[in-house]
Amino acid sequence: MLRRYTASADNTIVSTYQPDMKTRGTGANAGQADVLETYSIYGRITTGSQELSRILIDFPITSISADRTAGTIPSSGSVNFYLRMFNAPHSKTVGRDYKLVVQPVSASWQEGDGLDLEGYKDITHDGVGSNWINANDNHTAATATLTALSKTAGQANTRVLTIYDIAENNVSFTIDNSLTTSTATKIAFGNANSDATQFATNIAAAINAAQSAGTLNVTATSSDATVTLSQTTEGLAGNSVSNIVGTAVTDSVITVASQFSGGDGKWNNVGGDYLEDRVYTQDFPGGTEDLNIKITDMVEDWITAYSGGKYNNYGISVRLSASYEGSSSSDYVSEDSNVILNTAGAVKSYYTKRFFARKTQYFFKKPIIEARWDSITRDERGDFYFSSSRAPANDNMNTIYLYNRIRGRLVDIPEIGGGSGGGGGIICVSLFSGSADNSVPSGSAQKIINASNSSVTVLTGGWVDTGIYSCSICVTASSKTGSIADTFYDVWFSGSDTVADATTAKYQFFTGSIRALRQDTGLTTGRPRYYLSITNLQSKYFRDDVARFNLFVREKNWKPTIYTAASTAVEGTTIISGAYRVFRLLDGLGAVSYGTGSDNHTGLSYDVSGNYFDLDMSLLEPGYAYGIKVAFYDDRNLSWREQEQTFKFRVEDYEY
Repeated sequence: MLRRYTASADNTIVSTYQPDMKTRGTGANAGQADVLETYSIYGRITTGSQELSRILIDFPITSISADRTAGTIPSSGSVNFYLRMFNAPHSKTVGRDYKLVVQPVSASWQEGDGLDLEGYKDITHDGVGSNWINANDNHTAATATLTALSKTAGQANTRVLTIYDIAENNVSFTIDNSLTTSTATKIAFGNANSDATQFATNIAAAINAAQSAGTLNVTATSSDATVTLSQTTEGLAGNSVSNIVGTAVTDSVITVASQFSGGDGKWNNVGGDYLEDRVYTQDFPGGTEDLNIKITDMVEDWITAYSGGKYNNYGISVRLSASYEGSSSSDYVSEDSNVILNTAGAVKSYYTKRFFARKTQYFFKKPIIEARWDSITRDERGDFYFSSSRAPANDNMNTIYLYNRIRGRLVDIPEIGGGSGGGGGIICVSLFSGSADNSVPSGSAQKIINASNSSVTVLTGGWVDTGIYSCSICVTASSKTGSIADTFYDVWFSGSDTVADATTAKYQFFTGSIRALRQDTGLTTGRPRYYLSITNLQSKYFRDDVARFNLFVREKNWKPTIYTAASTAVEGTTIISGAYRVFRLLDGLGAVSYGTGSDNHTGLSYDVSGNYFDLDMSLLEPGYAYGIKVAFYDDRNLSWREQEQTFKFRVEDYEY
């Protein structure tokens, strides 16, 4: 199964020279453009000049978290998330043989209203919208708070308080009992003996004196015993200033109520701020490939943060990795603050890679996070085999299911519970032969082979999902007793490690029937060909539907042997390994590709009625007709064979 989440904001930020080749477009914004762009231009203006473009994208993690809470997507560990972006063809030069890096952004940013990706003339002027310099228009300075304590001269004298600023300047202020007026290096305490309010006034005065002297870019104010410090430079950089330290802090003469935080507006670093503990890369040998990167751990971090965890979601950056972004020296950086220091960077240009943005008119080309998971149900009640010495061990096991459907919905059995707890009991299964008229179980429980290869009469089942339980069974033809050949009745009941008899159990939940088959070697090595139909296919679906498609399969050369009477019912074939894809009939564009890898997210389920799969119509653009193709795995050639039939339907917005 899969579900898609379209980007909620995106933007391209640049340090590129504008057409005059003199002014950098670092204030440019392209938040409303229909494409996104990343590149590096080296040496265009001067020898060693660096011009870069980076992509910012945000996604609705609150929606993903809500879907998990609702059970729409599985719990952590049972689903993978992929970042998908789609190449936007263009007439400009396309770079080759480069690597893109994806990292989470570490601060809040704004999408903005710009459109221009040619002349970079949509300048924010420090207004709404992110750019190379600014993350947003909330230009505030980081602040910190100190509390002056009521201390005696002996307790406070000679203690030290060290303050840092954004530029990494720091001043260590010594508390001096002999002074009544603070200086740029000393905090007066001669008039503050056991007076916290005066002490706070003197601390603020010392910090302001250092600011006036040009040794510290921090200002301070005091109110009662509280001192508030503010970085003189606005922006996110103030949030990462080193901690306020000193013996005045460690000796509890002054306490730090809060370290520097709350700075906003400008990036800490030009070109954006990113977390280093989540880094993903993809190679682009031809330059025009789509981006498809597994980012499961990052999305799980975001979901956890949404629930009160560590990692806040500020979206991601997509850009050339450091070795492909233009090289620059420290001398160049000192001359131009818009340049990123990268002494190991590339000395050639990689221009330009474009992706479709969320504002594109193309429904299937928008940046998405795609959740993929294996939702296949492999209920072998209708494909149940006696064990055979000719079959591998896995093929001798049969998994059957109990679906506890109450008033039209699946619910956990109270006595047993489920994934979220509940009754805490154990669900057990025993097999019985039928009565003389083959209508009810009879006799003693049949012998079953358990996982330890021991012969038992009771097996323990397990919880699969809400209201769904399963049990894996192996049974030999020689152990079968009773008059009804190859027919079993499975009885599901509550039990414990000591329960050995379904007939004496407190609760019997369900009794089903199973027709056991015998492994057939076959007389030919030919590959079967199949006839397929979707028995419940509708001509039209709506975009909020999640439709189940029931697939009937039989071999084309199926010829039943008839002795005295024939049934009008045609027996179908269960396909153990199959998958589906969906494409738009108008142009053949793939809407849902085969997902046959480790995620197996487009696999076919099966039960006693045959194969089936669920399709979320929100994956498809309304107003178009689509086709479904099905492929089966060929064990002989170890490959997938697509079947010739196409099943067609249309998706609409809503019913008129």
